[in-house]
Amino acid sequence: MKVRRSIVAAGAAVVLGTTGALVLPAVASAHDAVHTLKYIAVANKTIAFTSTTFGIQVTDVNGTGKIIGFDDVYVTVPGTNTARGNAAIDITGGFLYVTLTTTNGSKTFSGKVTGGTGAFKGATGTITGKAISNTKRAVTIIYS
Repeated sequence: MKVRRSIVAAGAAVVLGTTGALVLPAVASAHDAVHTLKYIAVANKTIAFTSTTFGIQVTDVNGTGKIIGFDDVYVTVPGTNTARGNAAIDITGGFLYVTLTTTNGSKTFSGKVTGGTGAFKGATGTITGKAISNTKRAVTIIYS
């Protein structure tokens, strides 16, 4: 359970976590052009709902450490080094919804942008990330 929990916590943190700055359109809709978001996701709180499902609260910061948003992540751990998650990313412009998967114990993750609200309504794209510590993930989201 301890190993699985740490893998899940790392996986969840992975879901949301480059040392770059956040780049968002000020008033443009998600469909105007291709946009890139880069930030560091810092896992704050984790709760185990069952032995294989977890919730994670994440704070997103830019390259200078300024808080730029928050994430709520729901993670399912079907295997030893595998985790799948759904996340709602709350940033300027609305919510951005993503799904993600890791198959290497949360060292890296990837997934899809599945939509959102406000400026992100109807958004599609990709999310990738990599671990930079036990609680921090470098995240890049490319969407249109």
